Formats: sequence, C-alpha cells, structure tokens
Amino acid sequence: MSLVRPITRLDIKGPAMYSHIRDDYRNRVIALKKARRVLIGDKAELVFDNRLTLTMQIEEICRLENLTRDDQIETEIALTNQLMPTESSLAATLFIPLPQDEKIQAELRALVGLDEHVIVHLGAHAIRGQFEPGRSTENKISAVQYLRFPVSAEDRAALSDPRTVVEVEIDHPNYRHRVVCSDELRASLAGDYA
Repeated sequence: MSLVRPITRLDIKGPAMYSHIRDDYRNRVIALKKARRVLIGDKAELVFDNRLTLTMQIEEICRLENLTRDDQIETEIALTNQLMPTESSLAATLFIPLPQDEKIQAELRALVGLDEHVIVHLGAHAIRGQFEPGRSTENKISAVQYLRFPVSAEDRAALSDPRTVVEVEIDHPNYRHRVVCSDELRASLAGDYA
C-alpha cells in the first residue's frame, strides 16, 4: 500500500476507538518519525511526513479537540491531506525549536527568508524546498513550516538505491548547515513509494 495515498474518513477511528489503540499506535509512529527526523544544526529540525504520521496527527487532533462528528473529522482530513506527500513530491515539516525567552523574537527574525534556503540532495541532484505560503513575512517567520520537495521518477528510483546519499542543507546567510542523512531515512522515504 502506497503511503502517499490520501487519507479518507475510513482511515480515522475517532476518539472513542482511537483511545484503545493510542499507546501502540503512537509508539509505532514515534519510532517511524525517529528514522525520518533530521537535525540541521542546533536551530532546525526536519521531519519527513507520510500517510501514517499524518493519520496519527488527525487522530490526535480529534482526541484533543473531541471531534466526533463526521463533518468535523472530514474537515481535519481535508486540511491534513494538503500536507500529504504525493507521487511527485516529498512532504516535510520544518521545526525551529527555540527557547521560550526574550531572545526568541530576535532569533526568529534572523531566520527570515529561511523558506528559500532548504535543499534536499539526492546524490548529485539538489531539490529546493517549496514552502507553504503565508507562514512568514519580511520581518517574521513561523517556528513551524510545511514544505514540499518536488521529485521525479528518477528521484524516486534514486531513493530506492542504497548507494544514494541523501543530505539536507540550509544555505541561509545567517544559518548554514548540511547534514548527511541515515540510510534508514533514505529507505523509509523509498518505502513510501513502494
């Protein structure tokens, strides 16, 4: 089963049924996210999303907000499906986990424009991230960003090749880091398209 297929109402248990499987399900997704998480320096973290991670996100929102009606759940599904990777894109969430103190605003201001500076390298092929609009302005940036990396059939094949080195880079003038990703991450991304 492809993990890039959109989520439907049939996939969501809802708060009553989800509560019985929550611990096991969360442990499974936490383990998956660990393999799909990339720390980029000390101020950025990228997590590649897929159907399983996003399904749990919907279940958790429904549980926390006690969404039980089909129309409420359908609304969450529609919003979350916009974050789903597709056959032609990887999807990720970029977190800027900064301390909650008076320095946070200055640090976030220093990272304005970050949404033009995140790159995934699949071997020699560099893919610049395309960020969800509206999460930053010329003077501020949100600490959570959603982005896509367009991929071709060749890119998906490269992910399936254990010899392909995957790297994530931020080339922002105030924050430059490049990280080699684990083979576990490459294999996990390839598995989304299997």
